[in-house]
Amino acid sequence: MKCAVIGAGAWGTALANVLATNGHSVALWAREPDVVDTVNQIRENRRFLPGICIDDGVRATGVIADALGDAELVTYVAPSHALREVASSGAGAVRPGAVLVVASKGIERGTLAIMSDVVADAVPGHAVVALSGPSFAAEVANGQPTAVVAASHDRAAAARVQRSLSSDVFRVYTHDDVVGVELGGALKNVMAVATGIAEGLGLGFNSRAALITRGLAEMTRLGTALGASPATFAGLAGLGDLVLTCTGALSRNRALGLELGAGKTLDDALQGKDSVAEGVLNTISARALAEREGVDMPIVQAVHRVLFESQPARLAIAELMTRELRAERD
Repeated sequence: MKCAVIGAGAWGTALANVLATNGHSVALWAREPDVVDTVNQIRENRRFLPGICIDDGVRATGVIADALGDAELVTYVAPSHALREVASSGAGAVRPGAVLVVASKGIERGTLAIMSDVVADAVPGHAVVALSGPSFAAEVANGQPTAVVAASHDRAAAARVQRSLSSDVFRVYTHDDVVGVELGGALKNVMAVATGIAEGLGLGFNSRAALITRGLAEMTRLGTALGASPATFAGLAGLGDLVLTCTGALSRNRALGLELGAGKTLDDALQGKDSVAEGVLNTISARALAEREGVDMPIVQAVHRVLFESQPARLAIAELMTRELRAERD
């Protein structure tokens, strides 16, 4: 099958490699000329995924219409803040009947739309599938066993994505709770910033376990308010991705939190980084979405105060611990 991957960061490159290894022909669109050159000339994305040999079935291009061409499966992996612009820019080149996969994780600032809705709005008339789950790009690219979820209201489209991506080291489950799967992927980044902050402050495993567990409660609370199934948050796209991102050494969001907890400002922590820590912008969107829905999300509020309101990280943790006492379950 002819496939296009739109976005050549670490995750986009890893997914392109998965598709090519499975025998598909893949056009990988990159905004950065150096990424196009290194992928095509030396079979490596030196900027975003160094040290990984890219399958010969992947061809990079800087022209989005060229990448989309005759693609039957189009996977969008642009950062959440750029997804609408990127998808819109190539909308006219997407062939009729193509299935659209959204591997970006986030909540669009302003509209507060989930990523699959952003793509469906920008490229109408196609089946859209959200791809999420615990999946560090470097580990996927190195062939380490990974399991993710393909969620869609169109069962046939989800099954098609499942067949296209699945291999003996990359297992894809289907799901029909798009809202739950997408919110899990977006909100876990905010919780990873929180756990990184706690670790940067020198707090221990007790604190991290508490933040992960109460973070999951907040995610579930917001998800159910928006119509998601609570059970989704106990699955790969919820608890699975949350644990990975809050504890894994490869997590950009956890790493950002570590620097904040150690005393850096947000500007200093972001300085010189090519890769996006999605938790920063998603904190703004998650807080706005919670306020719109009337959902209490104290960890999200605390991360927002540290990131954007200059509250010292230690004070934010103290305020979480001294909130009014309550039952664990709502």
